[in-house]
Amino acid sequence: MAYEEAQKALIKSHSLSMENREKLSLGGVEDVSGFDENLIVLTTSQGDLTIRGEQLHIDRIDLEAGQLEVRGHIQELSYGEPLRSGSLWSRLFG
Repeated sequence: MAYEEAQKALIKSHSLSMENREKLSLGGVEDVSGFDENLIVLTTSQGDLTIRGEQLHIDRIDLEAGQLEVRGHIQELSYGEPLRSGSLWSRLFG
């Protein structure tokens, strides 16, 4: 494994900063599953994140850097647990 790949595997940070429920800056974003003006669904390094609100707009997105900025009236942030790897038996009796 190359040095850069090893470093990326170790870094699993996720950050979130919100200003006045109108501007949201995120780090550690891996994918955007879907979005409209009321809902944005993201995959982050710490699990799935759902953002609910009104007049939501993605101002900036850079998936290589894992950065995302959202503007609008933010009403709810909801995390889903990240999927654990391994077989069903190892997850149940692990």
